[in-house]
Amino acid sequence: MGRPMRRAYGESMTGFVYHDDYLKHTMPPWHPEQPERLTAIVAHVKETKLYDRLTHIVPVAADVERIAEIHSREYIRHAQETSARGGLLDAGDTPVCPDSYDAARLAVGGALAACDTVVRGDVRNAFCLVRPPGHHARPAQGLGFCMFNNVAIAARYLQKQHNLERILIVDWDVHHGNGTEEVFYDDATVLYFSVHRYGLFFPGSGRAEERGAGAGEGFNINVPLAAGAGGTEFLTAFREQLVPAAKRFRPDFVLISAGYDAHRDDSLAGMALMTEDYGALARVAKDIAELHSEGRMVAVLEGGYDLQALAASVAETLRVFLGPQGPPGESPLQ
Repeated sequence: MGRPMRRAYGESMTGFVYHDDYLKHTMPPWHPEQPERLTAIVAHVKETKLYDRLTHIVPVAADVERIAEIHSREYIRHAQETSARGGLLDAGDTPVCPDSYDAARLAVGGALAACDTVVRGDVRNAFCLVRPPGHHARPAQGLGFCMFNNVAIAARYLQKQHNLERILIVDWDVHHGNGTEEVFYDDATVLYFSVHRYGLFFPGSGRAEERGAGAGEGFNINVPLAAGAGGTEFLTAFREQLVPAAKRFRPDFVLISAGYDAHRDDSLAGMALMTEDYGALARVAKDIAELHSEGRMVAVLEGGYDLQALAASVAETLRVFLGPQGPPGESPLQ
């Protein structure tokens, strides 16, 4: 479809999705994916004076019909029933409570509301502070702390609701987004790019040889890294593989699975990203959106479990999102 003219934005050029009901998705004390992840981020964003610069987007729970465009109805019923009684959604690490299903529908709804707000032109980009996370959720299985695949559902929503043809998903979580890859593996309309730790590490997928199948061959790009990789390795992957692929693909919209568990202070991953490295990654993604997608970009929170590192890294991302917009047709990526 044709690309709209650039709009003149007000002071609040970045949307921000958050709702207290995300905190109702409670976890056992041993589990790293706790409600405090969000409260720590909100507190830090307020302390750093970023909060009042954001356009606040109120989410509503996504309809089951939207979720069913990615997930099977049998799995959606399983998620609802398991949540109602509490217990494990999968065989291992995805516990749920009676409020988890509603929180997960609200997380999907937050991503969709952000997409609507960006497409309308009310904001240039947006960040969704939601939980539970989503990129491990497969069409018929919850996995890795995830119930519904927020980003995958948002990608299909942008195509069906807003008639945007080509969606780029950038995944910088330390874990490979196996669920997102599975959804779009044979789809040439969604370019999935993931840079992640690989080698005896959850979920065990994400080899460079996994490049898509059928019509989607070449539209799935994995950059597996060894333990201890840091900003240099991540940025090299972005500049040498993501940027050229985006130039060929010319996305109409950029979605980010924004995980922060590759931070050097996050004990879950054994990687070495610094807080400022997340700003650099966000800068590349933003430049891609400015060059190809009229700036349209939405990030959705995935992992990140050291509260201080997580909060600081999200704030660094927001600073980049709020930063100046490049002139039309100009980008350091050209």
